[in-house]
Amino acid sequence: MTDELDPRGLIAEAYRIEGITGPECRSIFFDWALSVEADAASAMAALLDHYAEAAPDHPMTAVLREGMGQTPRPRRRAGRRR
Repeated sequence: MTDELDPRGLIAEAYRIEGITGPECRSIFFDWALSVEADAASAMAALLDHYAEAAPDHPMTAVLREGMGQTPRPRRRAGRRR
């Protein structure tokens, strides 16, 4: 299944790299997103389903969640701007 969604193995490889950082995962994600031929949102959801349970704290999991809009948005502070 993931071969269809990640034909070049970019996402899979990111999960195998020990010590990979968030910015490195974002770079890999953008490279993947530019080359994906399927519906990107569906592909991200399937990849997240495949990897997130086994690696919930991995930076690529966070990047996939961001891509799916599953992170809380920063809230504006109340008050006046001057």
